[in-house]
Amino acid sequence: MSTIKVMDEILANKIAAGEVVERCLNVVKELVENSIDAKATEIKITLIDSGVKKIVVSDDGIGMDKEDAIMAFSRHATSKLKNLDDLFNISSLGFRGEALPSIASVSLVNLQTSKDGVGTALTLNGGVIENISSSDLTKGTTIEVSDLFYNTPVRLKYLKNLYTELALIVEYVNKMALSYPYIRFVLINNDKVLLNTVGDGNLLKVIYAIYGINVAKKMIEISGENDDYVISGYIGYPEIAKTSRNVITTLVNGRVIKNQELNRCLIDCYHTYIPKDKYPMIILNIDVDPILIDINIHPQKMDIKFSKMDSLKQLITYEVTKKLKEILLIPHASIRDINTVYEIEDSIKSYDNYDQSYSDTSSVKVIDKEELSFDFDNDNKITGVSTNEVVNEEESNEEVKDESRIKEMIPVGVVHKTYIIAENASGMYIIDQHAAAERINYEKVLKALLKDDYKVIDLLVPLKLEYSADEAIKIKEHLDILKSIGIGIEEFGDNTFIVRYHPTWFFEGYEKEAIEKIIAITLDKHEFDKEKFIYKTAATMACKMSIKANDYLTLDDMKVLLDNLRCCDNPFTCPHGRPTIITYSNYDLEKLFKRAMN
Repeated sequence: MSTIKVMDEILANKIAAGEVVERCLNVVKELVENSIDAKATEIKITLIDSGVKKIVVSDDGIGMDKEDAIMAFSRHATSKLKNLDDLFNISSLGFRGEALPSIASVSLVNLQTSKDGVGTALTLNGGVIENISSSDLTKGTTIEVSDLFYNTPVRLKYLKNLYTELALIVEYVNKMALSYPYIRFVLINNDKVLLNTVGDGNLLKVIYAIYGINVAKKMIEISGENDDYVISGYIGYPEIAKTSRNVITTLVNGRVIKNQELNRCLIDCYHTYIPKDKYPMIILNIDVDPILIDINIHPQKMDIKFSKMDSLKQLITYEVTKKLKEILLIPHASIRDINTVYEIEDSIKSYDNYDQSYSDTSSVKVIDKEELSFDFDNDNKITGVSTNEVVNEEESNEEVKDESRIKEMIPVGVVHKTYIIAENASGMYIIDQHAAAERINYEKVLKALLKDDYKVIDLLVPLKLEYSADEAIKIKEHLDILKSIGIGIEEFGDNTFIVRYHPTWFFEGYEKEAIEKIIAITLDKHEFDKEKFIYKTAATMACKMSIKANDYLTLDDMKVLLDNLRCCDNPFTCPHGRPTIITYSNYDLEKLFKRAMN
């Protein structure tokens, strides 16, 4: 008698649910993606107890007829793939045909759907259809999932607490709202509205709804394209960088993805603009021919493979770094103002048209008076109060540095032997003397390291360096790299090396320590990358070469320092991403001293 048998369909669905449905988030994700594929313009997600008790997703999409509604809960039933060729040209979010049967197998499901004015209702228990009837629903689909994992108690036991489950769902819905700004998203948990977007296609309004006005004001629109990719979206000013990677939202053809290589590229674009433990606020949409990507690599479809990743990375790096160099990145000092006003959530003019049936009208927030001038112009760009200036692209580089980025600053004193106080016609500036000197030296060293015709100094007495056997092996591997930046190092016996010359820019009296630090960078446990090695070397050397806090400077010294800082490619941050300079505008000062009351 044969011992191999075909699994019962209900059992197969429960096994599949182990991959597709791990928590409440997965149910919301699959149902929302189905609504988007159904061409919905409005999607409402209602949760009870973070979705553990109940998840209801309603949309105004094309719906299903009775036959399709029944077939939808069969395994591998899908309307999105018809043959093998379609697998390489996927434009929909869902395509496997596993989600609905997997969800139904571990929950109680009530479905109402309508197509061409004819409504159908289905009730399922553990994946088994118990009742089929007509429905009075006139448009779209409403699916209710109750008592998730009621028949798989082990899975239910390992759900996280309600706050964790809810946080994951909110994060996902936020990202979907950013992906599809032309779809209105409403998210409610236990009768509390957590998200309510307009759905008019304005991405900046969605950013405002999710992150608030202060973030929305600090976002910069970017766009670009090459032969393979088109990118668009918003990047944040360095000053609003966060401690979580989740603020990086990457979308490919409208699909939210998590791709480590892509994230590293975006973070590298902010190299020296933000500290290494912070992450930039980015919403980036990538449009590409589906044939150049593979999304069929994971059941949850959260990662994809790119066939021309280098082309994409070059485009992103060029557009992001270009935009960061065009704008004024001096953060304004925070001005506290006790004059606040109460304003209903619809403080943006366009929000007056919200459908109040989805609004939490009891929600009132306190906002600063300056926020009242926040509005959108005809091009869907923020107008009103602005703390930063965008550089005119037609200006020459010299004009950018002298006129638009940082005007000449006159030092007037120093606080705590660390912070230089300077002024000009625009206001007052506070400069961290170590951070400023570090930025100047960093760019000086970096340019020297990137040159082919570097200058060196021969040592009268070569330096002798000894290392352990494993370290010596790694150093031997990178001897050519060290020589390419001007360090003449060679083997001198077992695990011993001598240095015969070094670059002229080495800080006097610090030569041996500098060489040892550079070699230490080559011994880093991470995979060696020459470009990152050069940038890290420049940052390390700049820190040691620079004046420190508490070092005494005359007014003439300060003037030279500030003039050199103004000439830097990026005068706004030190190599480690800390700000070099902050400003109080004349208006800020007048406001502090109540000379300006508005």
